[in-house]
Amino acid sequence: MDRLQHIGDVAEIMLDYVENKKTFMTDRPLKVPSRSYTDKDQFDAEMELIFKRVPLMLAFTAEIPDPGDYKTMDVMGVPVLINRDKQGQVRAFLNVCSHRGAPVATVGKGNCSRFTCKYHAWTYGADGRLLGISEASTFGEVDKSRMGLRELPCEERAGMVFVCLTPNAPIDLDNYFRGLLEDFEALDFANWTYLGSRPIEGANWKVTFDGYLEGYHFQSLHKDTIFPRTPSNVMHFEGFGPNFRIGFPQHTIAEQLKGVPREKWGERENYGYDFVRGFFPNVAIFIAPEITQVAQIFPGPTPDRNRTVLSYLRREPMKDEEDRAKAEAAMNFFRDVTYEEDYLIGLEIQKGLESGAHDELIFGRNERCNQFFHEWVNWYLEDDDSLPEPRM
Repeated sequence: MDRLQHIGDVAEIMLDYVENKKTFMTDRPLKVPSRSYTDKDQFDAEMELIFKRVPLMLAFTAEIPDPGDYKTMDVMGVPVLINRDKQGQVRAFLNVCSHRGAPVATVGKGNCSRFTCKYHAWTYGADGRLLGISEASTFGEVDKSRMGLRELPCEERAGMVFVCLTPNAPIDLDNYFRGLLEDFEALDFANWTYLGSRPIEGANWKVTFDGYLEGYHFQSLHKDTIFPRTPSNVMHFEGFGPNFRIGFPQHTIAEQLKGVPREKWGERENYGYDFVRGFFPNVAIFIAPEITQVAQIFPGPTPDRNRTVLSYLRREPMKDEEDRAKAEAAMNFFRDVTYEEDYLIGLEIQKGLESGAHDELIFGRNERCNQFFHEWVNWYLEDDDSLPEPRM
């Protein structure tokens, strides 16, 4: 089906939800053990069987648009270097010198044609090859062809860079995302402007991600921020492999769609309805007309904590200093709402779970995306490809 036609159909469903006080519902509630959020053994298994195996969205095309651009980051204790070579290809490596294990690039972003370890000045090319050994005549014989940087599976698609943290692991974005990246290709996401990021910290990564997956809490938790725009407990759900798109109609959806030809309803995102798009296991993206927020949730260092990087992009380039000041204010506002209204309650939830008050949590029939997420977590933890995938 044509993408815009399909989104138009979803808009029609969400209009019905608002007019008839309904929401997307599945057939039954789902119970999740409370220890899922606190158990160290499960946390370790999640790191090995999920975060080190699936493609993680780690950078935006807009962050490293030019040849020589690079970005380094610590991803749950794994030092990662992402760069764009002279031919424009994006690559990813472990940011670890093959001599003595020091980083070859400092944390942050920059532009260079080669990387030099600050410890003993070994030098590597943009393709990861070892180019030079300082004072090689005194070092001894070295097969430089075998001592390059350790490369990680990496692919750039739809304005984003996806990396697998395990060398030589397979990476198949088409099979993994099953059509969801078409949204970003249609939005020309690769040519948007990267504005900056705001790091925040929160509870267990699943406690945090759960909060992005439903609108059941809008009226009670976001009564002055989200609820004036978006009704509570009204949403539509779609799965794309382990990933998702959830639609939130606005209170004014009927007014916004009135007079718009039915075949144009698929073009009305943010004008009648909004979407949150999610990449399993840890990314939630909200695209608004003024600014887009992308939450990347990185677990740890302990089961009860995560570090989230909130990144911000928009379609238009920065105009001037006044425009920059407005963008900074918008980023701060989104960050403050996310942290003060979502992450603080998440930290309280974490305390409640660790108290042992209840053996299980329950996700209702109206919380299908949360159920879907936990079903996929459990599927990966089973580590058995012969098992059927979770139902949509």
